[in-house]
Amino acid sequence: MPTLILVRHGRSTANTAGLLAGWTPGVALDERGAAQAAALPARLAGLPLATAVTSPLQRCRETLEPLLAARPELTLHTDERIGECRYGDWSGRKLAELKDEPLMEVVQQHPTAAAFPGGESMREMATRAAEAVREWNARVEREHGADAVYVMCSHGDVIKSLVADALGLHLDLFQRISVEPCSVTAIRYTRLRPFLLRLGDTGDFASLAPRPEPENGGDATVGGGAGAP
Repeated sequence: MPTLILVRHGRSTANTAGLLAGWTPGVALDERGAAQAAALPARLAGLPLATAVTSPLQRCRETLEPLLAARPELTLHTDERIGECRYGDWSGRKLAELKDEPLMEVVQQHPTAAAFPGGESMREMATRAAEAVREWNARVEREHGADAVYVMCSHGDVIKSLVADALGLHLDLFQRISVEPCSVTAIRYTRLRPFLLRLGDTGDFASLAPRPEPENGGDATVGGGAGAP
């Protein structure tokens, strides 16, 4: 079965503004995010990519633009099922304001019970994303062979849920996973089990240096956050 290269979109204007973007239109890459996207073709240069799949949201499409320009033979497909979690009434709000919402504790500690007002539940997000990957695995294998490699650009919470699914990790524990902007996560699927080959790889070890504890007390950043400063 194929190997899936999951790319989180580059840093966005919402990331740097501390906003929970969700499906808010017009959220683009910021200057650093554009630079991260520009570096992606070189980072993936050694991989024989069969095809590319993206979330329909602007920040994901912009992230893949340099890769598609470098590889004009790649066909780009759009799949809403790997789009960001639908945060509903929380979309566009500042994360600093949301941290005191009673629902935020549920999102952090018991995400399978978390449903966003006017949006979807985290279970629904995880289910649709996993179903999309399984269908794309079958399609890529059918069209390009069992050893094919393909790239998929999505969002922080979606990628974390797919990693949890690959590891057989309960969704209630997925907030322990971190994927920074434009990080690469690789999962090789086989007939019997998936193998996590890379997790949140940015090639930037500076982001591993000790940092002061954040004001949120170490809670996961919903939506994935802006990455290292």
